[in-house]
Amino acid sequence: MTHRHDRALRVAALARVEGEGAMHVRVDDGVVTDVRLDIYEPPRFFEAFLRGRGHREPPDITARICGICPVAYQMSACLAIEDACGTRVSEPVAELRRLLYCGEWVASHALHVYLLHAPDFLGYPSVVELARDHRAAVERGLALKQAGNAILDLVGGRAIHPVNVRVGGFYRAPSPAELRALARDVLRPALDDALATAEWVAGFTFPDFTIDHELLALVDPDRYPIDRGAPRTSAGRSFAVADFEQHIVETQVEHSTALHGRLAAAAAGTYLTGPLARYNLNHARLSPLARQAAAGAGLGDLCDNPFRSIVVRAVEMVYAIDEALRLIDAYEPPSPSWEEVVPRAATGWGATEAPRGTLFHRYGLDAGGTIDSARIVPPTAQNQPAIEADLRRFVQDRLHLDDERLTAACEQAIRNYDPCISCATHFLELTVERR
Repeated sequence: MTHRHDRALRVAALARVEGEGAMHVRVDDGVVTDVRLDIYEPPRFFEAFLRGRGHREPPDITARICGICPVAYQMSACLAIEDACGTRVSEPVAELRRLLYCGEWVASHALHVYLLHAPDFLGYPSVVELARDHRAAVERGLALKQAGNAILDLVGGRAIHPVNVRVGGFYRAPSPAELRALARDVLRPALDDALATAEWVAGFTFPDFTIDHELLALVDPDRYPIDRGAPRTSAGRSFAVADFEQHIVETQVEHSTALHGRLAAAAAGTYLTGPLARYNLNHARLSPLARQAAAGAGLGDLCDNPFRSIVVRAVEMVYAIDEALRLIDAYEPPSPSWEEVVPRAATGWGATEAPRGTLFHRYGLDAGGTIDSARIVPPTAQNQPAIEADLRRFVQDRLHLDDERLTAACEQAIRNYDPCISCATHFLELTVERR
């Protein structure tokens, strides 16, 4: 073990996150003086790609931003375009969108819990080694991932980059018989697996660490937010989706190809979006079964330990499957399956809750429906300053660890936030300088 007061740690590639990046930590005279989440994935220019395209194209284009959460981009894009054009979709279309989004939450959370994060808590380098000793658990996780994919496939047309979504609704609505079969054969068994997951992860050992950032999530007075809501923070700030650019400021930093988001009105500016924020602001709106799972997993009304975010994700899986079953039980096929969206010169805004947090879109259209401006603010870009601030405190309290153990601890801490680096543009190379 080393007790050097001046250190530098660097990890060239952090496994089990989506995208490519690095982290640099510097320690001078026993004090952490610099923490940088270096995102070096090349910019992907989706906002530029959208300019000059027609108003019906964003759902198909933005879905390609991410293979893990394409529905989040499709839904936020649809809401923004429909807002610009003054179109309000029917309630059956809105409910079918929510069902599709539930599928993405289940698939994404199952991937994170079982394949990306659980190996950290159980002392395995990857899910491959984990499966050798815990085969049944990993198979349960894969079954949950497949259940989410089954919703995406049926409602969205395919599991990755769905093709059935269009501005105004869907090209085709599934039949009640198709959805009943999905509920009977896939989702009801998956609900048992999700409940078992919440119980399983509750037994993990969690480091003693808390956050003090302002939390931001959508809030819907009627239900747990997925596909709609108004932004609110844990400090009581609230604003309309159309005003998000007045409240969320993005700045360029030298070490990242992703912008850093900050709350304009907050003193520090750093804030966190994602499962912890959703849970803390909307716990009471979970379904009774999900609230019961949360209580059984040891979650109170608030959760401020990012390492326990894996528990929150498990509870949200319970909710998403329970909600999908409710939506299927009440399903009325939309007729027609889409609303005609007539373009006009206007600007529209949309926001939904991606698995990793609140996702904002804004589009400007000309009278013919050509997009003349676009802005997309993904969750990971918003979370970067908070991640760096948390790592600074986390590392400072663990400088007694040798380089190998400190590196492993930092990698696990990063995975708490499930960063989607490609979405943000964009693994973690960890450098700790101790001098």
